[in-house]
Amino acid sequence: MEQTQNNFPKWLVPGMLLIGFLGFLDSLYLTIQHYSGEEITCNIIHGCDVVTNSVYSMIGPVPVALLGVLYYLAIVFAVILYWDTKRKKIMQLAAWATTAGFIMSVYFLIIQAFVLHAFCQYCLGSAVTSTLLFIMGMNAVCRKKKMV
Repeated sequence: MEQTQNNFPKWLVPGMLLIGFLGFLDSLYLTIQHYSGEEITCNIIHGCDVVTNSVYSMIGPVPVALLGVLYYLAIVFAVILYWDTKRKKIMQLAAWATTAGFIMSVYFLIIQAFVLHAFCQYCLGSAVTSTLLFIMGMNAVCRKKKMV
C-alpha cells in the first residue's frame, strides 16, 4: 500500500475530504429544509417526516441537522488544513473527532429503530458518512501509533 510522507495511505486524506463533504451536503439539505419549513420526503424509504419532526430532531432550539453541518464542516476544514500544512496533530484531532460523529450516529440509529420505528434516508446517509469517516479516522490514529 502506497504511503504519503506522514505514513498515511494516499487515499486517506482525499477520502476523508470527499466523505466529509458528502456528509456536509446531506446535513445542509436537512438544515435548509428545516428552516424553510418544507416537508422532507423520502423517495427510497418512508419515515423522513416522522424522524425529522420528532422531538429527537432538535437539541434545545438547535436542529440536529445543523449540528451535523458544523461537524462535517469542521472535519473538512481540518483535513484541508492538514493537507496544506502536513501537521500530523491536525489529522489526529480530525481523526479523534470522528468518534463523536460515529457515537451520535449510533444513538440516532437506535432512536429511529427502537423509539420512532421510522427511518429517514438522509439520516441514514449521514450515519454512513460518519461511520466511514470514523473508520478512516481510526486508520489515521492506528498509523500514528505505529510511527512512534
